[in-house]
Amino acid sequence: MITTVVFDLDDTLYDEVEYCKSGFTAVSDFLSGLPGMPPADDFFSAFRHQFTTGNHTKTFNAALDELDISYDEKLISQLIMVYRNHVPKITLPRESEEALSLLSSKFTLALLTDGFLPAQQLKVKALGLEKYLDCIIYTEQLGREFWKPSPAGFEKLIEALDARPENMVYVADNQMKDFIAPNRLGFITVRIIRSAGLHTQSSQQPDSAAQYTISQISRLPLLLDKF
Repeated sequence: MITTVVFDLDDTLYDEVEYCKSGFTAVSDFLSGLPGMPPADDFFSAFRHQFTTGNHTKTFNAALDELDISYDEKLISQLIMVYRNHVPKITLPRESEEALSLLSSKFTLALLTDGFLPAQQLKVKALGLEKYLDCIIYTEQLGREFWKPSPAGFEKLIEALDARPENMVYVADNQMKDFIAPNRLGFITVRIIRSAGLHTQSSQQPDSAAQYTISQISRLPLLLDKF
């Protein structure tokens, strides 16, 4: 019998690309306020162009190159800090809100998420998730070496909720890292493939595939009813 449903955050409960847009807006506003810089819209367009063409790791560097603006690593570090610490303008999609509301009346709900701590905490607050959740595990608080696919966050969650893995479900999106640990621990695993999702790669690593796949979080309550 299922007692506990654990969610990933980014691209599971909302579209991560919306957070990226919010971050790019914050960084664009910061840069445009520096002496001699172009308007914020120019920066935002360059960031979006780089990101949508697949540059998700050196977005700021490449965008400044595109705009022919000189920079050093100190400036790039500043931009990363602005991005990670900005108050995001994101909202919880209605289908996620409805699913969480329904499921919270039937199950213990929890969140387990990787990522830089201030950014993840600000996302959770902006989305208003605390009211649905009985426990939140930020793996960054355990140490970056305990980000998924490490089992440490899941083990801490089991202990905190005094739950049994076979009675728990983990719902996430990224096949490259999300499902390895919970599969090995005995969770039921469910992958959500959102239409705007950023992590659509498949993995051949053992235990990397979720046991079930859905395309909308609104289908999760019906799937859980089958268990």
